[in-house]
Amino acid sequence: MASATRMFVIYFVMMLVVQRYVQIAEIGASTAVALQESEINWIGPKTIDCSAACERRCAKASRHKMCLRACGTCCARCHCVPSGTSGNEDTCPCYATITTHGHKHKCP
Repeated sequence: MASATRMFVIYFVMMLVVQRYVQIAEIGASTAVALQESEINWIGPKTIDCSAACERRCAKASRHKMCLRACGTCCARCHCVPSGTSGNEDTCPCYATITTHGHKHKCP
């Protein structure tokens, strides 16, 4: 009797897993169709060499290592670093909006 109950529970769980898998597959198929219909050509996030960009950004910083660490975090999140050693944050709006817990600009 315990064996039959155990088999029923296993069958029931497997049916739930299969049902969820089918739902996920249907969502993926409808998303693919929607993307084809809207003709969106997305190639993914642009890649950037954060270490080189931050080295250039922090070249004149008085606390070089701290600047590199903060810049690296911001670059990883935003996939961009403004040109020059300071300012120019309008070229990378995401970089300009990241703040610390104290509501100060995080990115150098």
